[in-house]
Amino acid sequence: MRLLLVEDNPQLAGLVLDGLARQGFAIDRAGSLKEAIAARAAASYDLILLDLGLPDGDGMSLVRQLREGNDSTPILILTARGGLNDRLIGLDSGADDYLVKPFEIAELAARCRALLRRPGASLGVVLQLGNVALDTTTRMVTVNEQRIEVPPREVTLLELLLRRAEQVVRRSHLEESLYSFGDEVTPNALESAVSRLRKRLAAAQATVLVRTAHGIGYAIFQQS
Repeated sequence: MRLLLVEDNPQLAGLVLDGLARQGFAIDRAGSLKEAIAARAAASYDLILLDLGLPDGDGMSLVRQLREGNDSTPILILTARGGLNDRLIGLDSGADDYLVKPFEIAELAARCRALLRRPGASLGVVLQLGNVALDTTTRMVTVNEQRIEVPPREVTLLELLLRRAEQVVRRSHLEESLYSFGDEVTPNALESAVSRLRKRLAAAQATVLVRTAHGIGYAIFQQS
């Protein structure tokens, strides 16, 4: 899933970016309201992580702007303002959750997954096709109920394919979901990731195949 972090503190932003990337999220950073609005115009996001004390205004104005524009993208507020009234204002303005600084990356990741599992959002809990299962909470992949080791980016690739099992997922959608703006992406990066995932599944005797729709994208099917 692709996230947008709106945070002006470089040190904290670096910790969040690194921590959530390790959890399998593609995540971009904006350091101001202006940058956040530009990022929203350039890409689609499944979740926004929003600091309130930004150099060019209060992050709450972005919450109101999005909600007034009927944008239902989940918003998780990250702020040092821990008072009850602050939390109530944030939630009543349209934010979906509120996490007070300092926080642990593990809790932040869990809250992100919880928001993305809500009805109409991006995540379910367990995805399964054939003898392959992916727990989207633990990011664990199993084949015949035996865990196999899969790097975070390949887990995300598998998830994107499983969510549209037996349908072609466009290359552009896969690339946008897998890679953030700051990633150095080679022209064949997606092909390489698909190739590695295929080899892992084949080695584990998975009963699924990842097929290429040339010029369009990829699809995962159960072997007949």
